[in-house]
Amino acid sequence: MSWPLASFAIVGLVLAVGWLAYERRRPSAHMAAVVAVMAALAALGRDAFAALPDVKPITAMTLVVGYSLGPLPGFTVGAFGMLVSNFMLGQGPYTPWQMAAWGMVGLGGAVLGWLSRRRLGRVQLAAACGLAAFAAKEVMNLYTWTLGASHTPAAFLAVAGQALSYDVTDTVASFLFGLAFAPELARLLARMRARMEVAWEELPPASATGDGAGKRSRRHALGAAGSLAALAIAAGVLLAAPRATDARQAPADISRELGFLARAQNSDGGFGGARGQSSSELYTGWVAMGLAAAGRDPLSLRRGGHTILDALRAQAASLHGAGDLERTILALHACGASPRSLPGGDPVSRLVGFRAADGSFGHLSNLTSFAIFSLRAAGYPARSRVIRGAAGWLGRQQNADGGFGVGARGGASDVDDTAAAVQAIADSGARGGTVLARAGTFLIRAQNRDGGYPQQPGGESNAQSSAWAVQGLIAMGRDVFTVRRAGSRSPVGYLRSLIAPDGSVRYSRTGAQTPVWVTAQALTALAGKPFPIAPVRRRAARSVPAGAGASPAARTGERRRAGRAHRPAPPSPAEQRAARRLEPLARALGALIGTVLAPVIR
Repeated sequence: MSWPLASFAIVGLVLAVGWLAYERRRPSAHMAAVVAVMAALAALGRDAFAALPDVKPITAMTLVVGYSLGPLPGFTVGAFGMLVSNFMLGQGPYTPWQMAAWGMVGLGGAVLGWLSRRRLGRVQLAAACGLAAFAAKEVMNLYTWTLGASHTPAAFLAVAGQALSYDVTDTVASFLFGLAFAPELARLLARMRARMEVAWEELPPASATGDGAGKRSRRHALGAAGSLAALAIAAGVLLAAPRATDARQAPADISRELGFLARAQNSDGGFGGARGQSSSELYTGWVAMGLAAAGRDPLSLRRGGHTILDALRAQAASLHGAGDLERTILALHACGASPRSLPGGDPVSRLVGFRAADGSFGHLSNLTSFAIFSLRAAGYPARSRVIRGAAGWLGRQQNADGGFGVGARGGASDVDDTAAAVQAIADSGARGGTVLARAGTFLIRAQNRDGGYPQQPGGESNAQSSAWAVQGLIAMGRDVFTVRRAGSRSPVGYLRSLIAPDGSVRYSRTGAQTPVWVTAQALTALAGKPFPIAPVRRRAARSVPAGAGASPAARTGERRRAGRAHRPAPPSPAEQRAARRLEPLARALGALIGTVLAPVIR
């Protein structure tokens, strides 16, 4: 076999292995769309600079995709970017080599992201882009070397020397492109990854031993002494001021959020991801649960003579997988309608059909947690064989760090699925035990310093992961207002800080996507209601379409929640302002007194 044929066989094998791995991973449609868009942008960026030889942004873009999204998206963007751009620049026997070279740039970016935990600054990322460009050009020099008559090291050095000026130009250009946009693109793609797909990476379990634990204990003692002193002083000040209800205990004023959702309803009674977007079962179902959690009857919202229940029934034909059925059952229950009444068949029976022999649903922790929510809403008792089997399988999927992933044991733990598993196990009747205790420890450690929660520990806080964490902590019996990291606000305080003037809840500090979904999910946490969400108890009988009467489970849930203690009335605006003015004073006094007492309690 000749050198060119052997080299092409190796390159073809590299490309085949890369794409086979990507297909076997079965990326979500959302992630596939992101990869396709980035590959198209990389190709367009290369073609746009066709007049400037070796000045191309494709290397920087490919490396950042691998750095942010992982090895397989990075490989795909680099390989397809070169293939597509060559339709304009010209195809040739060098195309597979370019695809392999820049595919390896994406792989290198993924390795860099794993080693640095995606915490590189602008200059470091830019330098990595420059080095990647130089390495890719050397691969192309290897291709040129295979075409020559001599295949000695000296011959390769001669080829590399002739191309040195071009290689240096590409290296400097890639460095400058990385300096210009690499950090911004990395943050954008990181947000997409957090929203759409779990990154399967091992996270080291947090531990606190030795001197570090002792120092934290002393800080805790100091903080406790300062807090007690601050509490005493603040209490004295408050006695002289108008009495105000503790803002932590008072229910949040969520009228603006409810108003935003009411304005976002479509004429078919359903909801889209944002106001004006077409209705979807996904968003309609979440709005039903959010409204019910906030104490608003979902059927009280009408647009064009249609309610949320009308929209759910109209969208019944779009239900295919277990996840769609689970969400719809929970939404029907929140509307006070029978979870078994839906065109096209009983969704509860269809859901049970997805149950595996080991008790799980789809062998996924996420689907199994939602199955427990849904079946409990449909009237299955906690001691039923189906619920106990699902909860038993779910408990065995807990990772060594105490968290749960979207799949089975061994995948990376994340906040959303850990909080969902906690609620599901609690719904099965287990209120204690080591599984819930370890999961609670994972959630406490995952909190960020802004008070919010990321989907993956160490990531950027977002509203939906924070809402999941709040629900999980409440299901465990934790007071979420005391969950604060290094003096941060509580996760509920973080959620309140994301409320926009129009009443919508932003996804994060830097993003406001799918405001209808995010607002509806935030309402479940702001109302302090874990899953399943009970329907609102109606004051009088109302007309509900045939077959949509409240289920026995719904009536049981209403009676159970009706017996709970009445919440205190919310404080007036004047009282809230007074409490906000006094809180910084109390904190400052506590810190001052703690500093004074430090030598005594050390």
